Amino acid sequence: MRRFESPYLADLIVVSLRWVTVVALVSSLGLGERLELLAALPLAFLLLGNLVMTALTALSMRLPYHREINFGMDLLVAGAFFWLQGGLQGPASWVGFLPILSGSVYFELIGGLVAAALFSGILVLDTLRTGEPIQAALLVALLMLALGALFGWIGGNLMQRLRRLRDSRRLEEDGRRRSQADRLRAIYEHTSMLSSTLNYKRVLDSALDLASSSIGEDANGSAEQELVGAALLFQGGRLQIGSASGLPSIDLKLTFDGSQGILKTALDEGESVLSNEVATDPELSRVVAFHSCASAYCFPLRSGPNVYGALLFAHPSPGYFTSDRRDLLEILGRQAVIAIQNARLYQDLVEEKERMVEVHEEARKKLARDLHDGPTQSIAAMAMRINLARRMLARDPANLGQELARIEELAHRTSKEMRHMLFTLRPLILESQGLKAALQAMADKTMEVYRQQIVLKIDEQIAQQLEVGKQGVVFYIVEEAVNNARKHANASTITVRLIPAADEIALLEVQDDGVGFDLKSVTEGYDQRSSSSMGMVNLRERAELVNGALRVDSAPGQGTRVQVYVPLTEAAADRLYHSRAKRA
Repeated sequence: MRRFESPYLADLIVVSLRWVTVVALVSSLGLGERLELLAALPLAFLLLGNLVMTALTALSMRLPYHREINFGMDLLVAGAFFWLQGGLQGPASWVGFLPILSGSVYFELIGGLVAAALFSGILVLDTLRTGEPIQAALLVALLMLALGALFGWIGGNLMQRLRRLRDSRRLEEDGRRRSQADRLRAIYEHTSMLSSTLNYKRVLDSALDLASSSIGEDANGSAEQELVGAALLFQGGRLQIGSASGLPSIDLKLTFDGSQGILKTALDEGESVLSNEVATDPELSRVVAFHSCASAYCFPLRSGPNVYGALLFAHPSPGYFTSDRRDLLEILGRQAVIAIQNARLYQDLVEEKERMVEVHEEARKKLARDLHDGPTQSIAAMAMRINLARRMLARDPANLGQELARIEELAHRTSKEMRHMLFTLRPLILESQGLKAALQAMADKTMEVYRQQIVLKIDEQIAQQLEVGKQGVVFYIVEEAVNNARKHANASTITVRLIPAADEIALLEVQDDGVGFDLKSVTEGYDQRSSSSMGMVNLRERAELVNGALRVDSAPGQGTRVQVYVPLTEAAADRLYHSRAKRA
């Protein structure tokens, strides 16, 4: 048994003819008062058989030799009725039309003639059995053969037309499927290119081309020239046209605030907007190409708190942007957002690489300055004093001991400075004993070498909750802030705190009672990476490494307070990020 996508039309016709025949037979036998048990047997067989064939037709299923079985059943039932109900004189003498019609439907001209010939044979045999005049039977047989030929010809033409109609529909459906497959293939290729490209211009051009090729077609499948599209991106706080389709050159120079009309609604709500008042929109009405458009669709290029811009489409027809077209534009817009994010991430990686090169270069310069200002000067001083001691050995031996003591003291101080520098470059105690011990060791060495007092207030539980990598970053933030305060603040005391701030967020604070500084002037120098702001640069960059938020408070004569909010979990980092985005 085979199953098909849809039922055969020939099966539907034959089943329907059979039900009509059942009703007609019941009526004929009832009117002729011949509805007896003997007549009910072939009627019940026909009824049950047609129930089975109706179920198979409804399920779009066919038996092996399905047509032959149907034709044989009709011929058998019709012959039985004709034979049992008195032949030409009985109320069911017309029943021979059932196999003729079903044979004409299933086998066309040959089926109609074969059915008529077989039933004519039954008719002749019944006439011979009853002894009635053979001439009438032969005349009816000839009439049935003629009707079989006629119905067979009609059935053949009908089925040929139905086949041509079915084939044309199948070709149309195949063409529609191929067109849909080609469109889906084009969409896949374009979206693949969107995902792989790292160039903003190519991302925007591809998004507009894909939108035009996917929805910009008329009913005949030819490309329309009336669809207008533009990709707007934020640059310098204003929306600029990064790419366009169908816009004249005069429109390409326009910029928008995104503070009114369709653009404001889409950007503020983060949802696409459909409008039929594009020509009167406060901002978009300045676009010449939109003056002839009756409808517009705007999709915001937004991901979370990050707003990149918007995709804008317009068309002269008010009902052009149907739900299907809007759904497709939604898909393209979201794919464009992902592509823009990829391009942004790639650009950020390039900038981060350049920044890391600058950081390493600055670290080398800082190490060179520290070596030059500290141990190098001390070693030069020791060389001069050793030369002086060598001369005193010949001229003033009595005071040579005091000079050697000064040289020894200088050598000890230089050794301490070198050990302190090595400690800050790689504090091994941080790896073995943890953050609190490392900060205590730094405070002790700073007091020993530079006579600078550092007060530690470290929450042991918070320190232990920090990951090993974050502990290293926190240590270097403290070291950078302490060095800045020691070198520039002229502070008597520097206080370092690591305490709980909020749920799963720690507060690192370095505060001094020194001279302070003008925060605004240093912050302005931060953007130009000036030498006076490199301390701030290092603090900000290291705070970003732990997904933290940096805050610096200072004023001349009021000391300085450096605060870094450090998230202890991913959820806390996400909350901290969104809170910073809202404040921004």
